[in-house]
Amino acid sequence: MALSLFFYDLETSGISPREARIMQFAGRRTDLNMKPIGEPYNYLIKMTPDILPDPEAILLTGITPQATIADGLTEAEFLKIFTKDIATAETVFVGYNTIRFDDEFMRFLHYRNFYDAYEWHWADKRGRWDLLDVVRMTRALRPDGIKWPVDDNGKATNTLVGLSTMNDLEHSHAHDALSDVDATIALAALLQAQQPKLFEYLFAHRDKKSVEQLVLNDKPFVYTSGKYPAEFDKTTVVQSVCSHEKKGGAVVYDLRHDPIPFTKMSPKELADMWQHYCREWPCPHPKLPVKTLQFNRCPAVAPISVLNDDNQKHIGLSIDTINKNLAILNANPEFKNNISKAVVLMDDKRQASSAQQEPVDVDNQLYDGFVSAAGDKTSMSVIRASSLLDIAELEPAFKDQRLNNLLPLYKARNYPSELSTDDIIKWDEFRQQRLLGAGNSSRAAKYFEKLGKLAEGSNLTPERQFILEELQLYGQSVLPTID
Repeated sequence: MALSLFFYDLETSGISPREARIMQFAGRRTDLNMKPIGEPYNYLIKMTPDILPDPEAILLTGITPQATIADGLTEAEFLKIFTKDIATAETVFVGYNTIRFDDEFMRFLHYRNFYDAYEWHWADKRGRWDLLDVVRMTRALRPDGIKWPVDDNGKATNTLVGLSTMNDLEHSHAHDALSDVDATIALAALLQAQQPKLFEYLFAHRDKKSVEQLVLNDKPFVYTSGKYPAEFDKTTVVQSVCSHEKKGGAVVYDLRHDPIPFTKMSPKELADMWQHYCREWPCPHPKLPVKTLQFNRCPAVAPISVLNDDNQKHIGLSIDTINKNLAILNANPEFKNNISKAVVLMDDKRQASSAQQEPVDVDNQLYDGFVSAAGDKTSMSVIRASSLLDIAELEPAFKDQRLNNLLPLYKARNYPSELSTDDIIKWDEFRQQRLLGAGNSSRAAKYFEKLGKLAEGSNLTPERQFILEELQLYGQSVLPTID
């Protein structure tokens, strides 16, 4: 089977993959030249009655919970299609900001429904790629042939809508998943046509091993990231200073900045300054010019040889400045050592803070660890292939307690009409705690308060008013009765 690209996009009920849910999934497969293969996929996914969407997200997409319930698939039904027809061998999943957003929703979706959360984008020669940083690097280093949008203040912006509009790409229904997919494919074709060398280089070097090899070869390299200032098109030159094993990457130093002010700082001072990261330029307070680069997140990195006189001016960074600051960095090995110690201090602080928090519900525990027991993985596959009746008879005892806790939720969300009386009672108790727990600060209280504020807004068109009324009715319909 030949390598293919699968461009996809989601519309969701909010921005948090832990709390919100996928409401629409759309995608289209292409070959490596962006030519479509087969028909597109476009599904609504049913909202379950333990979830209250963010009203602002629904106003943006126009997809109401009622529409998903009427015309959508359950998560389990959708994943059967996704696994069989979409996540085929040698598929590279592509999108616009998918690494940071859509992929996270897909991982939690898989986790909630007894699938491995990661295999869909790496097993059987599958992979993933994200065009957002490709666009940013192209704008910074090879902008010719593409029209680049700016916002009302003249500041560079790289929204999909802006790029589509400027370059006359079809994008008639922004925030409809399939329309966004088609616009992303058109944008990819434009980048490939106008700057083929950079496009093909970044595609060929998207995987973890290629990134790691470039980052750890003890040479400076070009790095584009959303955390760098827009004034320089999110692009700079960095040097790896130490590894960050917990995040599967390396800590890199931004050679735009003179290292001398930081070389005498203790690890604690460095950690404190690091945590006060600033994206503004110039930054109103001192900042530590380091960040973590994760190898498996398809970062846009390239050898320093891609720099020429034009793009050095464009990103405001000369080879002379790079070499000067690199020499200072290499002459201060103790500084690099202290950065490594600062990483440990920050990781320990995060771990201690997490331990002090109240226990999270099982839906949020994806990153508590991998499912490692072979017996658990076998039972997961049996559950995925079974009806609710079969699952009830199996009653698997998982070694991973998360899976035991997920099972009744999986039943209720995917087979609500087949629940026993005891199952319904437990499901209602769960929903009552989830939606009404914490009284005036509950999810339900915040939901209806936001609806009220939005209904009083000055831009209340008939369409928006209809959506808000639908959300009001939906919220009332899913609230469990308190005895």
